Amino acid sequence: MTLPSSPRWGILGPGGIARAFTSDLRTAGLEVAAVGSRRRDTAEVFAAEFGIPHAHGSYEELVADPDVDIVYVATPHPMHAANALLALEAGKHVLVEKPFTLNAAEAAAVRDAAAERGLLAMEAMWTRYLPHMVRVRELVASGALGEIRAVTADHTQNLPTDPAHRINALELGGGALLDLGIYPVSFAWDILGEPLSIAAAARLGEAGSDTEVATIMTHASGALSTSLSASRGAGPNTATIIGTDARIDIDRVWYSATSFRLVGPDGTVREEFRSEIEGRGMQYQALAAERLLAEGRTDSEVLPIDESVAIMATLDEIRDLVGVRYPGEE
Repeated sequence: MTLPSSPRWGILGPGGIARAFTSDLRTAGLEVAAVGSRRRDTAEVFAAEFGIPHAHGSYEELVADPDVDIVYVATPHPMHAANALLALEAGKHVLVEKPFTLNAAEAAAVRDAAAERGLLAMEAMWTRYLPHMVRVRELVASGALGEIRAVTADHTQNLPTDPAHRINALELGGGALLDLGIYPVSFAWDILGEPLSIAAAARLGEAGSDTEVATIMTHASGALSTSLSASRGAGPNTATIIGTDARIDIDRVWYSATSFRLVGPDGTVREEFRSEIEGRGMQYQALAAERLLAEGRTDSEVLPIDESVAIMATLDEIRDLVGVRYPGEE
């Protein structure tokens, strides 16, 4: 597939997260060529809001659009795999909202389809691409923290309690873990690598989905990671990496563009980082995807596709431990 100098984006599923992403694409000066919805009028309203040239009344029309090079999949979790496969089969690269799919089996199917076609399939874990997280990884890699002993993070919000709401409904992939917990679980993977053991506990809501989930994981180095995810109450939404020589305290909201401090054992602040960006910060993952394509690469070194699949397997194991299954899963 020969790309123009700047890949042209197609938006699949014009909901709230797509609105935030498209706004940041515009902030970064990136080209949005088309939007697709199951209803043409919805696509047309979205296109008018952002000045997008083409509005399509089906996902099939969107992925068939010759002016689209890469598709951002922004539908609910259970639709990610089918929508990503639809785009890949049409020869389009994909950036898929997190969680990448509903489970690891679906994630592997998307990965394999992209590999067969030589296309980019990338998880839209936008946090990893933010400037403060780039600096956090630099500090960890430099040894500034010494031996990493523990990582802890929470993602806790006060969201609707209606059993039919997306955050609660099992048929829509509901639950705090996949919607919110993906952030701290992915963060633990980023800093410590694959967990060797997982313990988890959860509270289930009226619809059978998880409203609170706590995890403790051990990693190859011996380090521990802990997380709390909740949809029925807002907590601090901070994160900490604890090492023998220093720690990193990431302020709220840690998974968005924010500030952090590198703090010595005596409490001395050795470095302070403050994010100064335009927009929400979702453009950084899009810029990373465009750089990969410009360099002829089809996998992100920041979040390789194999890691996205493995993270889904971690989420699968946590759900097994707390007793959450989605319709259609064996």
